[in-house]
Amino acid sequence: MAAPSLSSRYLSTAAAQQPKAKGGRRRIIDDKDPIVLTERAADRIKEILRNKSEDGETAMGIRLGTKRRGCNGLSYTLNYAFEKPDKDIEMESHGVKIYIEPMALFNVVGTVMDWEETELSSEFTFNNPNSKGECGCGESFTV
Repeated sequence: MAAPSLSSRYLSTAAAQQPKAKGGRRRIIDDKDPIVLTERAADRIKEILRNKSEDGETAMGIRLGTKRRGCNGLSYTLNYAFEKPDKDIEMESHGVKIYIEPMALFNVVGTVMDWEETELSSEFTFNNPNSKGECGCGESFTV
């Protein structure tokens, strides 16, 4: 029996094979943004961020969260983000950075954020597929 040559000793097919998961199949899951930001909302946020500075420092994005208040239990909060919060989920859409508070993630996932201007109001609107009900004024929702 001939000894294997030096060059064939280092060629192995084991390195080219992918390790198998316990279930035998490996799923690749694409990361999707937790919320959808419309172009109108992004343009309005950019405009607001250009005008907002604190001690000479400009805001780098917005922070989206929810708080317990209102007729139906929860309402959305939007704050300026001057630095990246440690545990927040970061996303970018239409050139705007949005940081989502971890406690709010399950309440806002799948939400479409838009900017609407009517004769009576100018406001951000949230179309949340998880919402089971809203109060009459539209300020709060329940999941």
